[in-house]
Amino acid sequence: MATLTVPPVAPSPRDDAMQLYRAFKGLGCDNSAVINILAHRDATQRAYIQQEYKTTYSEELSKRLASELRGKLETAVLLWMHDPAARDATIIRQCLAADMNILGATEVICSRTPSQLQYLKQIYHSKFGVHLEQDIEAATTGNHKKILLAYVGTPRHEGLEVNIEIAQKDAKTLYKAGEKKLGTDEKAFIHIFSERSGPHLAAISSYYHDVYGHKLKKAIKNETSGNFAHALLTIIQCAVNPAKYFAKVLHQAMKGLGTNDTTLIRVIVTRTEIDMQYIKAEYSKKYKKTLNDEVHSETSDHYRAFLLALLGPNH
Repeated sequence: MATLTVPPVAPSPRDDAMQLYRAFKGLGCDNSAVINILAHRDATQRAYIQQEYKTTYSEELSKRLASELRGKLETAVLLWMHDPAARDATIIRQCLAADMNILGATEVICSRTPSQLQYLKQIYHSKFGVHLEQDIEAATTGNHKKILLAYVGTPRHEGLEVNIEIAQKDAKTLYKAGEKKLGTDEKAFIHIFSERSGPHLAAISSYYHDVYGHKLKKAIKNETSGNFAHALLTIIQCAVNPAKYFAKVLHQAMKGLGTNDTTLIRVIVTRTEIDMQYIKAEYSKKYKKTLNDEVHSETSDHYRAFLLALLGPNH
């Protein structure tokens, strides 16, 4: 469930484009006007506004935004202006090729559905002239590289139905490959985690807990490490409860001294139109504070206003 609040009758894309143009005129940019428009338009509306802006003013809206906005607000708004697949592609490319933020790239890849990944790969290639697999090859190593390549390369079932017998067999295989033996058979983990659907993995996790007395998540933490463990944990947690997973990612980005704004922006911008309502509910349940309040205390100025607009009302 999304948190985006869109006006019941949205202005025409042409009106929005004109309002934005006015916000850019004169000395400085009217950031509040920009936020009031763009943070309250869905992906389709934003695409139309960009078309209208280009047609009317002969320049790309994203280029104009880049020259008018500054700092974290600029980063967040520019990311928001992409359609979801292009946005994911941009984030992954930035993480793999520029920032070496391997955890960020892993999070995006391992939390997307097979059909999202198929489309993302096409966009990635047309946008950057290289295949996603090539960038993964260059930026990662070992079992982490193997799981990412398998995960983006394997067509998985997307339906809700699960074959319980196979799920139980898989749980036993993972137990034998991990906790039951000395050392870990990483191949078995890579095979099952890259080839099974989300609901199937959730069933494996449930059966694992019933039979072996603790969560599969715990076994992964005990048996694997580093970026490989991070990939497996992301896959299994997003199969079981993606909202809970992202609530935790957001909490970790804001706890302690300083805030990891890159993570904060990435998660809020990419999940607002998907499941942010559920993420907010999980956040309140686990941390006894609302996500809005936490974001409010960790951010400031127009950057804060933009993120809070995406998060919607504070419940």
